[in-house]
Amino acid sequence: MLNNLMSQFTSVLILHQEWLKFVEENLIPTVIILSLVTLMAIEITLAKCNQSRKILIQSYLTNVATFVFNNSILSILSISSLLLLTERYQPIGLLSDYNKMVQILFSFILFDLTLYLWHKANHDFDCLWMFHKVHHSDKSMNASTAFRVHFIEIILGTLVKAFFIVVSGVEVAIVALCETVSTVFILFHHFNVQVKAEKWLKWIFIVPSLHRVHHSSLRIEHDSNYGAIFSLWDRLFRTLSELKPDKIGLTKVETLNFYELLQFGFLTSVTPPAPISDNILKPENTNSMIAEAAYYLAEKRGFVSGYESMDWLQAEQQIKEFNCVAHYDY
Repeated sequence: MLNNLMSQFTSVLILHQEWLKFVEENLIPTVIILSLVTLMAIEITLAKCNQSRKILIQSYLTNVATFVFNNSILSILSISSLLLLTERYQPIGLLSDYNKMVQILFSFILFDLTLYLWHKANHDFDCLWMFHKVHHSDKSMNASTAFRVHFIEIILGTLVKAFFIVVSGVEVAIVALCETVSTVFILFHHFNVQVKAEKWLKWIFIVPSLHRVHHSSLRIEHDSNYGAIFSLWDRLFRTLSELKPDKIGLTKVETLNFYELLQFGFLTSVTPPAPISDNILKPENTNSMIAEAAYYLAEKRGFVSGYESMDWLQAEQQIKEFNCVAHYDY
């Protein structure tokens, strides 16, 4: 009898794990990719972008490459197994004693609140912003921008989801469902096409016009509208903004390719170093700038003779310091 029960339990467990694996490896990616392709197709057809077509195409290429790379890294590291590992603690969570429908309803709301708090933390703490700024570096906000995320941020986000499973007591399958719905919404609110129903939808959901503020080049504007699905949390915690940003992206960051984007996530500065070939660093330009600065110093002292060498050395030091700041912008 006992052996029979153990055999049945093992069979159910294997089927459960196989179903989870099927959902994770097939159903979820299919839904997400179809959503992305559909929104991108609409964007290409209807979007009236302020940015050039070249910037938009570069954004698509970089973001899709980042998405493929991140999924490859997560598969190699078996990050998803972390969520399965945490499910053993699921029975002690807050919602573990409730039926499935109650679990799905409340976990969906609590999961969105968790995403809001995690997103806000990525802006509030420099150690997290270092990776999150990769997402904000896109000069052309579009559906693919949703996948412009540094792989370190994804790994840290997985730890947050594992913590959510332990505290809430919901199954990994329910979290996977919540994550799929959230991802589709995140794709939508990066959508670069104006939706007529936004003026009503924004009272409940995060819509493209609200999230565009979050991608403003001004920090006072992009530190707002952190919600993934519901705008309720931004309204409740007073982080909602309904401005129309002048520019998208980070002010001093130009268009980045995939490799540059990966490196950018490890820089503590908001701005990546400028190329060494910048005109400002060329010797002929530097000498000209030193000469002008030395002339200005001589003019200030009334062109009194005997200070020419001192003026040149002082001007040279000032230009070197200026070049250092312009090159690294730390």
